[in-house]
This record gives sequence, C-alpha cells and structure tokens, in this order.
Amino acid sequence: MAFTPSSSGPHDLALKNGSVVLPDGTVNTTVYVRAGLVSAIGGEAPAARTIDCTGLTILPGVIDTQVHFREPGAEENEDLATGSRAAVLGGVTGVFEMPNTKPTTSTPEAVADKLARANGRMWCEHAFYVGATSDNADECGTLEQLPGTAGIKVFMGSSTGSLLVSEDAMLERVLRSGQRRVAIHAEDETRLKERLDERVEGDAASHPVWRDDETALRATRRVLALARKTGRRVHILHVTTPAELELIAANRDIASCELTPQHLTMSAEDAYPRLGTLAQMNPPIRSAAHREGLWHWLHQGLPDVIGSDHAPHSLEAKSRAYPASPSGMPGVQTLLPLMLNHVAHHRLSLRRLVDLTSAGPQRLFGLVRKGRIAVGYDADFTIVDLKARWTIKEDWLASRCGWSPFTGEEITGRPIGTLIRGQQVMWEGSLTGTPVGQPFRFDATDRPA
Repeated sequence: MAFTPSSSGPHDLALKNGSVVLPDGTVNTTVYVRAGLVSAIGGEAPAARTIDCTGLTILPGVIDTQVHFREPGAEENEDLATGSRAAVLGGVTGVFEMPNTKPTTSTPEAVADKLARANGRMWCEHAFYVGATSDNADECGTLEQLPGTAGIKVFMGSSTGSLLVSEDAMLERVLRSGQRRVAIHAEDETRLKERLDERVEGDAASHPVWRDDETALRATRRVLALARKTGRRVHILHVTTPAELELIAANRDIASCELTPQHLTMSAEDAYPRLGTLAQMNPPIRSAAHREGLWHWLHQGLPDVIGSDHAPHSLEAKSRAYPASPSGMPGVQTLLPLMLNHVAHHRLSLRRLVDLTSAGPQRLFGLVRKGRIAVGYDADFTIVDLKARWTIKEDWLASRCGWSPFTGEEITGRPIGTLIRGQQVMWEGSLTGTPVGQPFRFDATDRPA
C-alpha cells in the first residue's frame, strides 16, 4: 500500500491505469503529482485532475543530450521556441543545447543571453553547453560552473560554426581547467584537411570517404590519452565506428559515449542514393556493417546515452551540390519514435531505452531530480503507445527547417503525451498550455537554498 501523507491534502494530478516504468520494473499503477513533483506511486488517493492512461506506457521524461537550436544567429533554420516545440511533440522533456551559434556560447554573457532568450519561450527543460576556444581555454573551469550550463563542449574537427580546438596543447589546457565531464566532437582536423581531395563534387556518398573511420578513431585515441594524462573525464559524442567503442570500453573510468538514432537506423548504402545531401552529417552516416557494429556494442553495455544531434538546415541550403551543402539533419522530434520502433522490433528492451534516454543522462551528468519516476523527483513523464503503427509525415514536424530524413517511415510506437513538472505540454500530437521549460539543475553547480 502506498503511503500518502494525509496532512498534505489531495494531489494535483493522478496518472491512472498506465504501465509505469519504475527503477525496479514496469507495473500497472497510479502515479500522483503534487507541486510539480512525484508525490506517491500506487494506492488510491484524491486528486484534482486525472489522466486515464489505459493502454499507454509512462516513461520517465526523455532527455536529448545533444541538440543545435541555432539561436542566436541562424534563426532561419531553428530557434529555441521552434526547436523545443519539436522536442515536446516528440516526447522529449529536456535538451542540452550546443554552443556553435553566432556569436558562439563561449562567454558568461553569451550563456546569460541564451538563458534569457529561453525564459518563457522554451517548451522543455534545457541547459546550454559552453564552447571551448583558444581564448577561454584557461577559464573553462569557471565557465562550466555557471548555472544552466551542461559543461564544456570541444570541437576537435571543423563542423558547423567557428569553434575549433584541434591541437593537443590547447586541448590539454581545456581539460586541465575544471572538473565536469567534457563533451567531445572527435574528428581529427589534420586528417580532414589532408583528405579534402577525397570529396567528389555532387556526390554526397563521398562524405564518409573523406571523413573516414581513421579520422574519428585518431581523434578519439588522442583525447583519451589526454584525458588519462590530465585525470579528466570525457564524453565522446555521436560515435560512429565500432573501433572507437572498443577503445572507449577499455577506458570506461575516464570515458563515456553517445550514439544517435540516425547512426543506429540509417546506412550509407541506402541513405546517400535515396537522400543525397539530406543524409549528410558529421560524423557521417556509414555503412550497414558500421551500423551493425554499433548495435553489437550497444548490446555489450555501451553507449551511456542516446542524443539526436538535431542540427537543422533549410532545404534550400541542403539542396546545394556537395560539398557546398551544410552538414546536419533534424532529429529531436524523431529520436523517441525511431528508438521505440527498434524496441518494437526487439533490437533493445524498453528498460534499456529508458536507461539511454532518462536514467543515463541523470547518472552521467548529475541532473537534480530528473531521470526516474520516484517520489520527490520532478514529475517529468513521456507517455507512449508502444503498439501504435503510424507514418512520419511532414505535417507532424515542428522544426522550422520543415523536413526530416525519416519522412515516410512507418513506425511502431508513438509519443502520446509530454508532461514537465506535472504540466501537460503535449497530448496526441498537439501542444497544450504554454512554454514551461526551466534550466536543468546539476549536482556540480546546484546551490540548494
């Protein structure tokens, strides 16, 4: 029997008749909410409002740990409002947003500006990465302590934007400044420059030839050596090669990693002939053999999290002939549907998906009161229909760029509702209420009252 303190009065909300994914198993029970927190699990108690979740599954709120919402500087592609709308429509309750904006998010003033822009406009919880540069390398330890920051992000290889820390000496300075886990885009800039001639005009299929396995592996090997030397933990983003995962597995005391739904779902053999530059991203979509290698390591216990690397560009920009076309594709709204489809096809369990998208982000980054359905935690819920069969259509997409490489894909498993701190922001494909997103709190920076 659930213990419900009688002195606290009725609950604000009850989610009834759903299958609830709890830390110790999935049970059909009632979850109660009071003042934005989970107040009780199970039992019968009065509540001001009830949502009937019959036939639905209630997950802890899904967290996407890598998105590019393009504001400020490229709002023609996305902004904090449109990107977060796409997030909650896809069942995502929180995001970590990347620093390669214009200007870059590399100073206290830029962080404050993003937090101010997000206030009252973002639909989901949020934190902003600070980009490492040659100018702020020795101040990263101070910058990572700013409220609302997810930590420091390093681009070892050139990607969208002007942030680049490609030399070991500079990277070592960044790693020696601070204590929080540093997020790494691991592609070797020297090798990228050496292999520019591998790009074939008008042929996006040459993208993974240019940005080959060795480009990724060399950067990952370098940063792991520096992490070992400095005693700093690193987080390797959007890993695309099995060889990198094998290396990371041998260095788990200092390294964590992320995969994307795109690299777990797409293959070069299909994607480039069918989609052309719409399949172009960094690191690139690789072969089906690479994809199956990622699944092998996922079943071995890697990665730690799934991130979408949502990086929208307009169709006009993407229609330029390769290599003038920009790299990146939208993904925050399709992250959960794609992974639910993999669950439906028995490629991973629902419990493992929850670990990758909720418990994993909480554990890895020290999120306060997030990542699980438990009394005292924030009432962030992603409610899904595991059996719903549907097709991703353009009119469902909310990103300002207006397209997805997965349009037309038939999916099993659909986000039905998104609740943040007990407030319903999406139900059955429609936004409800108003933007309620607040900055994430982290163990490393939180100062309880």
